[in-house]
Amino acid sequence: MVKNVIIMGAAGRDFHNFNVFFRDNPEYNVVAFTATQIPYIEGRKYPAVLAGKLYPEGIPIEPEEKLPELIKEHNIDIVVFSYSDVEHTYVMQKAALVNACGADFWLLGANQTMLESSKPVIAVCAVRTGCGKSQTTRRVCEILKELGKKVAVIRHPMPYGDLEKQAVQKFETFEDLDKHNCTIEEREEYEPHLERGNIVFAGVDYASILREAEQCADVIVWDGGNNDYSFYKADLYITVADPHRAGHELLYYPGTTNAMLADVFVINKEDTAKPEDIKIVEENLKRLNPNAKIIHANSPVSVENPELIKDRRVLVIEDGPTLTHGEMKYGAGIVAAKKFGAKEIVDPRPYLKGELVKTFEKYPNIGTLLPAMGYSKKQIADLEATINACDCDAVVIATPVNLGKLVNINKPHTRVTYELEEKTKPGLKELIREMLAKKE
Repeated sequence: MVKNVIIMGAAGRDFHNFNVFFRDNPEYNVVAFTATQIPYIEGRKYPAVLAGKLYPEGIPIEPEEKLPELIKEHNIDIVVFSYSDVEHTYVMQKAALVNACGADFWLLGANQTMLESSKPVIAVCAVRTGCGKSQTTRRVCEILKELGKKVAVIRHPMPYGDLEKQAVQKFETFEDLDKHNCTIEEREEYEPHLERGNIVFAGVDYASILREAEQCADVIVWDGGNNDYSFYKADLYITVADPHRAGHELLYYPGTTNAMLADVFVINKEDTAKPEDIKIVEENLKRLNPNAKIIHANSPVSVENPELIKDRRVLVIEDGPTLTHGEMKYGAGIVAAKKFGAKEIVDPRPYLKGELVKTFEKYPNIGTLLPAMGYSKKQIADLEATINACDCDAVVIATPVNLGKLVNINKPHTRVTYELEEKTKPGLKELIREMLAKKE
């Protein structure tokens, strides 16, 4: 008998799991996706052109809150959990709910979901959102170029717009960001690569994306999102850990999977972490995966105009997902503000506008930082209004995107940047060179 299925997701892993396992598979009938974590993604349809011949009308995307109702209404046999950066207890609470409603609860594994490439693949993943995957990926690309290799970066999906148009996206210039109507969240990931001349691919159909990327690259670099594991089988699997959240490598799904899959660990941000927390992370990683190599690294910050920080009351803007479901209490902006002598970190909460109010209601532990939320034009407008209403002397922007070009800020502002600085020798370059030699 055909099994009725619901896929729980957040506009990323869920679509990939469908594409590689359920699409064109007559043994299963995917009744719906459910959506959470990311705003504005429910109420759409996974389009028929992507869903395949078994779904001529596409597949609806429903709010996750309706899951019990949907299981009952559609006589669901299987619910597939397909999103990331959640506590293990959270996953099992969802499993308990699904089982109580009468359905089976699935987690699809690497053998079912990782695609193979004709080119060498380096995957950069993490145990949590905000560990420093992006700067690690940039360092990997820099090394590959030094070794004379053409690189294609394939970024974990962020298809928050027209899914049909976003099936396969290629970014070579900043104009491509406008062409694809990229959100702030997308720009945060793509802009730093484009600044360095890296070609970036993203979208929805990651088999088609891989085939196109292979045409222009010697090596594929998987640039992971959240703490999800790679969509591709990797020849070198790098997992980044964060000593500012020591112990989280044991507690979050599927970050612990990434730890167990790793060939190499990068323990990042050690320059601003406590030695005892670094030790905890290192011991936990060794226990999870004793065969993986460990590289210790710093994440030094640079500021364009540090004089705008010294002795001033500053508003600090950090990467959105890192503060929300990533649960970081501070990031590079706070590090920079303290390093360069800010007089005060101004609390944005009295000045919140529009949808930023909802963000803080959903994530009350954000505290005195402002997440750069920009999943829609409305959110970007509310972000701008909040910044401009804030009673501060200057704004410290610690997001990877050049926010000053996207919103009009009515007060002095400066950018914070950060790069990976390896402490361990031999480091990533030697490991990458070794991997490539084995592939030749």
